[in-house]
Amino acid sequence: MITTSAEYFDKGCGRCDRFATADCSVQRWRAGVLALRQICQAVGLQETAKWGHPCYMHHDRNIALIGAFRGDFRLTFFNAALMQDPEGVLQKQGAQSRFPEMIRFTDVDQVAALAPTLRQYLAEAMGYAEAGVKPVKAVQDLTLPDELIEALDSDPELAEAFHSLTPGRQKSYVLHLTSSANPATRRARIAKARAKILAGKGANEY
Repeated sequence: MITTSAEYFDKGCGRCDRFATADCSVQRWRAGVLALRQICQAVGLQETAKWGHPCYMHHDRNIALIGAFRGDFRLTFFNAALMQDPEGVLQKQGAQSRFPEMIRFTDVDQVAALAPTLRQYLAEAMGYAEAGVKPVKAVQDLTLPDELIEALDSDPELAEAFHSLTPGRQKSYVLHLTSSANPATRRARIAKARAKILAGKGANEY
């Protein structure tokens, strides 16, 4: 994966064989992701690179992430449970997401049209960071399958990434693994899912 935001905008995230090609999703949506970048920078967010994406921070807290996919590009908010969403533009990443957390775009003109709302929402999230406000953590009753526990115990990087996932994304992997009773199949699924977990994605996200 890329390690700087400049690499992302120039070449892509680096997680697939379309990296640094014209077929890269970042290049497909280049005008749109650059428009999102300009808005994030204009409100005073610090640009970094995390999980292969440009990540925008304020007061040492993650505020938003830019992502590009085959069918759309997105601005995803951290601590989505705090967001008020008066315009009703936030959507859930997937079926297992607990809260609407991202805004999806399919055209750069949509970014321009939503620019005032984006600035408003980013300012709201920055305000929470400045005040030290965090969402209340829900009590999670989630039993991990033995194969996943073994994998996490033997792979500290994977363990850190998995425990950093939202509860909904963690649950998506538990459901994905426990849909098979075969331990070998479960281990194979964990190995296949490792890159997605490190990227901060749920089992059903691409």
